[in-house]
Amino acid sequence: MFFSKINKKIDKINNTLEKSKIIEMSYIIGNKKEILKRNFMAGIAKGIGIGIGVSLITTLIVYILRKIIMLNIPIIGDYIADVIDIVEKSR
Repeated sequence: MFFSKINKKIDKINNTLEKSKIIEMSYIIGNKKEILKRNFMAGIAKGIGIGIGVSLITTLIVYILRKIIMLNIPIIGDYIADVIDIVEKSR
């Protein structure tokens, strides 16, 4: 009876450790090449994500600004037209 309770507790602790991936984390911490590889891949993914995100947001802003120009608001339209010309020339 006493040993069955201990075995249940040990099994529960074992399952918890497996779910938290402690063994994998200890392998990563002990292996500097693995740390460098994971950080390098994470950096590449972040860089690509930032590039795509900035491109999409810039495209959306330019699209909205073009729509505002078509409304022919006197002061704002001229200013936005100049901004869009600068952006298009920099491409």
